Amino acid sequence: MPSTTPTVPTTPAAHRRPRAAVAMKPDAAAAVLTPGALAALAGVCELAPLPVLDDFTTDRARATLADTEILVTGWGCPPLDESVLAAAPQLRAVVHTAGTVRGHVTEACWERGIEVSSAAAANALPVAEYTVAMILLSGKRVLERARDYRAEHCRDDWLRTSAEVGNYGRTVGILSASLIGRRVIELLRPYDLRVLLHDPYVSEADAAELGVRPVGLAELFAQSDAVSVHTPLLPATLGLVSRELLMSMRPDGVLINTSRGAVVDQDALTDVLRQNRIRAILDVTDPDTLPSSHPLWECDNALITPHLAGSQGNEWRRLVDLAVGEIDRWAAGDGFAHPVRRERLAFLA
Repeated sequence: MPSTTPTVPTTPAAHRRPRAAVAMKPDAAAAVLTPGALAALAGVCELAPLPVLDDFTTDRARATLADTEILVTGWGCPPLDESVLAAAPQLRAVVHTAGTVRGHVTEACWERGIEVSSAAAANALPVAEYTVAMILLSGKRVLERARDYRAEHCRDDWLRTSAEVGNYGRTVGILSASLIGRRVIELLRPYDLRVLLHDPYVSEADAAELGVRPVGLAELFAQSDAVSVHTPLLPATLGLVSRELLMSMRPDGVLINTSRGAVVDQDALTDVLRQNRIRAILDVTDPDTLPSSHPLWECDNALITPHLAGSQGNEWRRLVDLAVGEIDRWAAGDGFAHPVRRERLAFLA
């Protein structure tokens, strides 16, 4: 059994423990910052007393920020704008215990030269695990066949199983070689699958190194038995998965979306599902919680899960472990292993 307490790195005596404070929503802190996690953080920095900061305008927050060098952030951290940075003259780094930093790292942070790290790589793994599980389950038609078995209380004739059922030689299309997309590709390697990739920013040499075949967007949808969406939601990707692409998918093909709901033309997807042309596994929708009257709920060929693919439960420990390691590296002068670059921010989720 794995330990439930994050490992505290052994910090050499030469390391100066930087002064740090935690900024996130109280409920996020209650979930992520277990006693073991707090002990691990305290082992690599001088941690300001709790409660966490969730409002930078209070007298307590201003007093805490005055000598803070590293801000450990999480879900619900308020924006680090110019007024906040003015109250934090010693602030030199932000270590985020979640994925995207778009909500709180502002232009003022980059102008000041503040270094930023994110636990996006740690959060990518459970999303990739969910995706691979759904690819394999959908190939065996597990969800549909289990539903029929429950209704009929009678096994189907396994010797008459369609040749379309199974995962041997199946084609999987990955839309975007993001952190999560790359982890999915990595986790799919042990299986007898053919993996296609569409990402305009990945060269043929890079695709060969990943072990995938690069294809155009139209070919990805037309040739894949399952298409898994890992594209960040940007102005250029809004509605990227169009009606035309959905209609071009193989009969009974599967669309898996763990990215953002708005990357897919949801009205078109609903129509195509209601025609029973394809299947869908959706961990995200637009909006994230669909109205109870939305017709997607009535589609038996759609599995909708409540945005659960990302880190939850004991997986939050991985986020804290990464943050602890980043602070330890930074204090030793080694820089971050998982930096967020200003010039790459436009391409990140």
